[in-house]
Amino acid sequence: MAYLNNIRTFVRVYELGNMSAAARDMRISAAVASSRISQLEEHLKVRLFQRTTRLLHPTEQGQLFYHGAVKILEAVEEAEADISNVTQTPRGTLYVAAPLGLGQRLIAPAVPQFNAAYPLINIRLRLSDRKLDLAAEGLDAAFFLGLPEDSNLKIRKITDCPRVLCAAPAYLKARGTPTSSAELKTDAHDCLNLRYPGAPEFQWPLHGPDGLRRVAVTGPFESDHGDVLTQWALDGYGIILKPVFEISEHLASGRLVPVLPDEPPATIQMACLYMHRRHQDPKVRLFLDFMVDHILASLPSDAA
Repeated sequence: MAYLNNIRTFVRVYELGNMSAAARDMRISAAVASSRISQLEEHLKVRLFQRTTRLLHPTEQGQLFYHGAVKILEAVEEAEADISNVTQTPRGTLYVAAPLGLGQRLIAPAVPQFNAAYPLINIRLRLSDRKLDLAAEGLDAAFFLGLPEDSNLKIRKITDCPRVLCAAPAYLKARGTPTSSAELKTDAHDCLNLRYPGAPEFQWPLHGPDGLRRVAVTGPFESDHGDVLTQWALDGYGIILKPVFEISEHLASGRLVPVLPDEPPATIQMACLYMHRRHQDPKVRLFLDFMVDHILASLPSDAA
């Protein structure tokens, strides 16, 4: 088991390129991570990383060993999955990611319930609106809204979520209510947008008289945190495009008001990504089945 832990640590250090980041990811100290790498290098009689002041660079031997190490860990996971299938007692740790709005409102509340039903399965939930790389970040599954770019991953669709353009009454009183999407492309209105490294240019897909078209929009400020955009909208700073389930309480209370009802946004897919090989792991299947049922039951009637 110690040797396997050393290999797991090496793989995370290799993938993250940083000893401290790998240690945080594995919930061990940087000293323990460094010791495990040293033990592995001593066992193999090679240097796996070239160490500089701030970065680690894998050596040629380290690159070769990484590919073999990944296969070793996959074989162990598959063997453990086989045992779980036979004993009907799934166990282990799942690393799961989700966007902030979806994760906070629909995933996180159900994690304790899932753990109560399957106490031998530990959940490590990461919430972020940025784009994630499942393989590089060691994730078992990632919930998302939209269309994935990586076709090598397995997709489990959950539902199509309606979206809405909306703003605070104070904003509409000060700036006026837009009567067409063309106004969103001018200085007449401020659009609040989600922006993270690598994000595409902002284009809101709206249904108009001529069908679906993408409207390029701009605004004075943006954020990589979806709930920050919602708060800015509530404070009267602009118009947002949001899935209905994220802001249903604000729509119901009137703190946010729909705009351009004749040019509604296209729905957005809610789904989950996972590696093909993970599908054979019973704890992944159990978790996805549980969460999909919970999400569909929890969505407001006008948001599913």
